[in-house]
Amino acid sequence: MRRKHFKLLMLLLVIISSCSKDEVITLQEEERQQVNAQSKPLSVDEINAYIEDQLSRKQTFDWESTSDHLLWSAVYHGNNILTIGYGNEGQSFSEQRSSALETIKDKILKRVEASESYKRGKETVVEHDIINVMDVKVESFATIKELRKTKGIRYLEPNGYNQYAMHTAYKSSSGCSKNGESINTAHYTTIAPNNAQVSWHFYKHNIPQAWNYSTGAGITVGLIDTGVSQSQSLLNTAGFNDGYSNGRFVQKYGTFIDSNWWWSNNYDGPHDKCGHGTAMASALAAPRNDNGLPVGVAYNSNLVAYRATEDVLLNDYHERKGVSAALTELGNRSDVKIISMSIGYVWSIGNIKDAVKYAHSKGKLIFAAGGTSTSFTNGYGVIFPATMSETVAVTGVTDGTSYQRCDVCHSGAKIDFTIVMEGQNNTSKAPPVLGFYNNERRYTGGSSVATATTAGIAALVWSKHPNWTRTQVLNKLKQASEFYPNRNSNFGYGNIDALQAVQ
Repeated sequence: MRRKHFKLLMLLLVIISSCSKDEVITLQEEERQQVNAQSKPLSVDEINAYIEDQLSRKQTFDWESTSDHLLWSAVYHGNNILTIGYGNEGQSFSEQRSSALETIKDKILKRVEASESYKRGKETVVEHDIINVMDVKVESFATIKELRKTKGIRYLEPNGYNQYAMHTAYKSSSGCSKNGESINTAHYTTIAPNNAQVSWHFYKHNIPQAWNYSTGAGITVGLIDTGVSQSQSLLNTAGFNDGYSNGRFVQKYGTFIDSNWWWSNNYDGPHDKCGHGTAMASALAAPRNDNGLPVGVAYNSNLVAYRATEDVLLNDYHERKGVSAALTELGNRSDVKIISMSIGYVWSIGNIKDAVKYAHSKGKLIFAAGGTSTSFTNGYGVIFPATMSETVAVTGVTDGTSYQRCDVCHSGAKIDFTIVMEGQNNTSKAPPVLGFYNNERRYTGGSSVATATTAGIAALVWSKHPNWTRTQVLNKLKQASEFYPNRNSNFGYGNIDALQAVQ
């Protein structure tokens, strides 16, 4: 009997042992398959599906919440560019870097070099002068995993990844137009000197009446966009001072690099090739003369225009780097009071976020469009960088009695101000501006022109009170808006009364 029990016990142990071995083999196989899977990057479609899911469910997306494998996959598909924000939390910039911060940066770079087996050089590392950011070449998945565990890193982003929603034809409609248009005479009013044209939407905000008190003289506005056309003389030195516009200057710079090489410093120049920046410059500061063409809101303000991007959508590495460079350069200018940005993206971009914080620390009043005039971004609420607390978010509404956002405009809790941009019931009425070429005009609208218009109104206020701070100017704009002291859940303080703002 005992022998029988012993045999049964041995048989049971053999079965248990066999099952355990099978379980070990299964676990080892799963681990092997997982390693094999992670040795290959996810496809663009797989990355985009994850991003789309995050945006649809949360209305936001950030690379910090992704897996190591997904982040590496995006870096792989993004020309192997990894942007590293370093330092302690909140340490976005340093005008003079401390030895402790330099130690953090050097430690990170040494880890990258060791993992990637290269010596740093212009083709592997690009450092920023003021914001605590560097762009490095990363090919190995192991590097991403190592950096994710490294202290002193604020964020890791694949800034070269620009394939999100590539199936959408947004590049061709991203606010660019160089074509002149025939303007309906009902959409402007002529004033002195002899046929100067005032857009219909200026009267919705009492801007012509505000000119009796201020025209923006002595205030310098920075415009970060696609540049200003060299073919529109009224926005260049030759014609910027003309008629009632005098004693001011226009300057043009370029921080956008048009190159397939991410480490290139081949700047593309200051001139607009898209048309969007030219339209924004016109709405903001076009001269008031007798040429029979549209007048800008602050027609006596100075203008410093940057070609920092090739269109309104910040999906390209060189555009993101160009905008951050323009922000830091404008931040360093003591004469620049206001910055207008009618550009953006559907999620936060670290190096631009850091640069916005730097410019804000210098006392700049920064206006940002609540959305961009593209079909690609229309499904989202307020977009970056208008989502930041350091920026003032603006959107466009129709001219009806009740607030309705215009056809390509965005709304949401982050909006601060609104400007009338469109006829009621989606009629074709839109603000007329200077065209890309001399003696031409065109229509343009959306949150973009609403932002430039608001920046112009702010210039009128600051010109009236040149010793005021940014906070005082911003408070005056709030007090002159329709909903003040309350905020609308979608439209902030609402439409601004420019006349009330300058009195």
